[in-house]
Amino acid sequence: MSEEKAILGLLLKRGFITDEQANAVREDMKQTGLSVERTLEKFHFINEEEVANIRASALGVPYIDLSDYIIDTALVKLISETVASKYKTVPLFKIGDTLTVAMVDPKDIAALDQIRKITNIDIIDSVLASEKGIKKIIDSYYGFTGSIVDLVRYIDDEKLLEAEDQNLLEVAEETPIIKIVNIIIMQAIKDRASDIHVEPEEHKLRIRYRIDGILHEVNTLPRKLQRAIISRIKILSKLDISENRRPQDGKIRLRLEDKDLDIRVSTFPTTHGENVVMRLLNKSSVLLGLKDLGLSEEGIKSFDRLIRHPNGIILVTGPTGSGKTTTLYAALCTINSLEKNIITIEDPVEYELPLIRQTMVNPKVDLTFANGLRSILRQDPDIVMVGEIRDKETAEIAIQASLTGHLVFSTLHTNDAASALTRLIDMGIEPFLISSSVIGILAQRLVRLICRKCVEKYSPSPTVLKELGIDAKQEFFRGKGCGKCNHTGFLGRIGIFELLTINEEIRSMVDAKKSADQVKKKALEMGMRTLLYDGLEKVKNGLTTVEEVLRVAVQE
Repeated sequence: MSEEKAILGLLLKRGFITDEQANAVREDMKQTGLSVERTLEKFHFINEEEVANIRASALGVPYIDLSDYIIDTALVKLISETVASKYKTVPLFKIGDTLTVAMVDPKDIAALDQIRKITNIDIIDSVLASEKGIKKIIDSYYGFTGSIVDLVRYIDDEKLLEAEDQNLLEVAEETPIIKIVNIIIMQAIKDRASDIHVEPEEHKLRIRYRIDGILHEVNTLPRKLQRAIISRIKILSKLDISENRRPQDGKIRLRLEDKDLDIRVSTFPTTHGENVVMRLLNKSSVLLGLKDLGLSEEGIKSFDRLIRHPNGIILVTGPTGSGKTTTLYAALCTINSLEKNIITIEDPVEYELPLIRQTMVNPKVDLTFANGLRSILRQDPDIVMVGEIRDKETAEIAIQASLTGHLVFSTLHTNDAASALTRLIDMGIEPFLISSSVIGILAQRLVRLICRKCVEKYSPSPTVLKELGIDAKQEFFRGKGCGKCNHTGFLGRIGIFELLTINEEIRSMVDAKKSADQVKKKALEMGMRTLLYDGLEKVKNGLTTVEEVLRVAVQE
């Protein structure tokens, strides 16, 4: 009873209920013997999740809202449905030798001892969740181990067809729909997908994963499931399920073992309904160092010298999905220290970096790259990273920042390094400002790595080898295809690079408004290695295939 008094006291203190309501609850509890949660809900004073949160505060334990929580299906097997229902508990995540579980009563010693025994895990951390939340997880994850195809059979067709906006929420919260969406997301994570595409078509709903830069179809579902599945995704990402005429952006946050995962969700109206793309971002992934990117030894030395300059602009170029952000993060982590003030403005912040102040553009409050950069310069930075130079205004502020003693990192969308210089001129930037501020440009692409488990020797087309001037006598390798690489022959990706260091000769050419081709020709004479050259070096080293390099590299 003292615990329930503490809960009522906290509810009063935080303004959830009035003194009159608290007295009514106390009186009813004496007469009925109901718990404080049940009594509060009976009077409709407060919902169950709010009470659970308050109870957690009273007990001094963490609280978790399970209404939109996704659990690794492999983890569910640690605790049977019988035990989960009996003790009102579910597993959440496992980090090292510690299992964290959600419980209605996280102080239940008997339950915790039983969980230790059946899981054979000695260290159990418990958090408090509402009974309703626990039940929802049990209903969503237990009692069915079939595939998505099997789940479809359990869905009420009539309810799907009749679902209007007012009861679409109810349909989206049904157990089979929840399970289907959970399977789609968890399978994408297991398959190392970077993106999930949910694509409505005239007679079906197509599911595709982007793995190592390539889209693969993994499922097609009946058209009847379209609205319910998309609504479930929108519920998870806190979007408006009644709005389907305009694009929306949201986010889902997951915890899988020792990994924090953010899923950026984007919806877009099409002729057959809303298209959804979910980008999977591992927030706690180990950031790559310069040596891990794929740069050659000479490339690492040259790029390292550039990023240690006291001022100037360093640009990383390439199409969307070519790893530009990863390279910038690797550079920042290399030079990060307590002696430097590093600030970034990004769209969005993909990974959180220690000691670095990061912010995200927000057009709703007029926080653009240009406006954000102006404000950053008043924060006494040593180094600034601007996610992308998209317009003349941002370019001009970045140049002024570099000319006043700041080191600036940013990206541009160009095919090669030399084209970045002419792109800035096309934006309306004076050539003398470009030549006096830009100190280096790194163009890059990502190529798929040969799967080491199924690697085999092969002979590429003689025509291709002759065209590229490659010695046909050298050994070539490819992946045959196996279960580990989903029978693609590739597993993982690595960068190929083209580094243009700006010296006096290149500066003179920029001032004279020479073309990108002329600048590139001069850079090659001075020893610059092209994307294609770097890619073929990786072919010689058995890391990738000739065909893969040709697929992504700029051909000359």
